[in-house]
Amino acid sequence: MPETIHSTVALLASAGDAVTGSDVLGVVVRAVCVVGAFLVLPLVVGQTEHKVMAHMQGRLGPMYAGSYHGWAQLVADGIKFAQKEDVLPAAADPWIFRIAPAVSMVPYIVAMAAIPLSPSLVAADVPAGILFVIAATGVGVLGGLIAGWASGNKYSLLGGLRSAAQLLAYELPLVLAACSFAMAAGTLSLVGVVDAWRPWWLLAQAPAAFVFLVAGIAEIQRPPFDMPLADTELVVGPYTEYGGLRFALFLLSEYAGLVVVSGMFTVLYLGGWRGPWSGTLGPGWTLLKTLLVATVVIWLRVSWPRLREDQLQRLAWGVLVPVSLIQLAITSVIVVTR
Repeated sequence: MPETIHSTVALLASAGDAVTGSDVLGVVVRAVCVVGAFLVLPLVVGQTEHKVMAHMQGRLGPMYAGSYHGWAQLVADGIKFAQKEDVLPAAADPWIFRIAPAVSMVPYIVAMAAIPLSPSLVAADVPAGILFVIAATGVGVLGGLIAGWASGNKYSLLGGLRSAAQLLAYELPLVLAACSFAMAAGTLSLVGVVDAWRPWWLLAQAPAAFVFLVAGIAEIQRPPFDMPLADTELVVGPYTEYGGLRFALFLLSEYAGLVVVSGMFTVLYLGGWRGPWSGTLGPGWTLLKTLLVATVVIWLRVSWPRLREDQLQRLAWGVLVPVSLIQLAITSVIVVTR
């Protein structure tokens, strides 16, 4: 017994010696970069949404803050949220009510860490990166569910229940579509998927890409799939009782989810960093493609009316799931015969 204890202590000591100061510094630098990306990229997408919607719908408001083209609109929004009172409803569960914004926000930070900008520029190269990111985004959606339950408000609760139903309906086609890409690449690693990417995927994997994008938009509750929020029915759904910076954190989480879905679509379907001079401009190609996909999602918000709840469920179970299953079968045949 003493020999076993001695060998265990020696093994732990050797493992501690293996961790050097440079390793710790590398982890800290990557964590800082991920947090910086989380704070910058969603704001860029939010600013893009302001301008795209202003041009497409003739909105003048977002064009006035600042001296040119409304560049200070996000600054004005931040000041507005900071000045609002943070109210705790009397019927709310105080602890859960306060942590709900963090539950929505933190999983997207974790998901961003696994999305690569290039083969060498990734905070955490997870072997099963596809499943890791999808699982993290699924947890982020739960923030709306617990926010609706903890608010002590019937409109918030209905919005939270819609969030849960939407998550259950669209998680399945999202995973099935991602499995089609993983099967074609022969790996669950996001870096490995881009390495295995070929131009013919743009045609062969188009149904899977359609399912993935639609299911991803629905899962993060972006219009026209924003039935949990439905301002004409539920005020703002799960976020009705939130104000000030807590409400701003939910908005930041929404844009972060859009960045994650757009980044995943870029890596799985658009070849990630592949493009002219990808050795030098690889991260730029990834960011540019991600911004273009996010712009398409914003265009859908401007152009399409909100679906009814029954239409939302019918689209998931009647269209997306069968299409993803057929695509998975086609991909399996291609993989076996090639």
